Amino acid sequence: MDQQQRNHLIKNQNRAFITGSIENINDQWVFFDEETDEAFMLEQYSLQEVEIFHRHQWLRGILEEDGKITLPTSTLFLQDKMKIRIRKQITFALEILLNELTDDVLFYFIYNLNLLDFSIYDCIYGHNQLSYLDEEENRNGVNFLIFDNGECICNVQHHFTYEQECQDRFEFTLSTGKRTIVEKISNL
Repeated sequence: MDQQQRNHLIKNQNRAFITGSIENINDQWVFFDEETDEAFMLEQYSLQEVEIFHRHQWLRGILEEDGKITLPTSTLFLQDKMKIRIRKQITFALEILLNELTDDVLFYFIYNLNLLDFSIYDCIYGHNQLSYLDEEENRNGVNFLIFDNGECICNVQHHFTYEQECQDRFEFTLSTGKRTIVEKISNL
């Protein structure tokens, strides 16, 4: 799996976006999350990539500070009631962990997480013990991740041992009591 395939696997997860509409209130653009009805200032996403629903399709562009979105071939100006999607951020600890996992371990982890109806964008807490260890030495420990998909909570313990043999074991425990364990062993 090359870097482009890894990025595709990560970016095309369910619930990767916050979707809502915008309104101009007192000369400021306010974003209303359609799922939670929360409102926040759109300016906090200035100079970031967003997607706007225009002419029955989602168009990707950069949100500028002056109320416009720069698309690859044109510019759109924001208007009241426009639908916008903003990509959620992956928690820092999980993002670092995803970059540290080998391709096959990354695939097994995301595949099994998705089977349980969770996305990496559902992560609400992460502790990445692996990032605290020196790469030159034998490394072992446990990473802790908590996911919330709005219906259920999933706790993931990632037990790892990287010595002569690499061992990754993911224990998925749902708040319903369902439990799944996936283990991948390979040689260095």
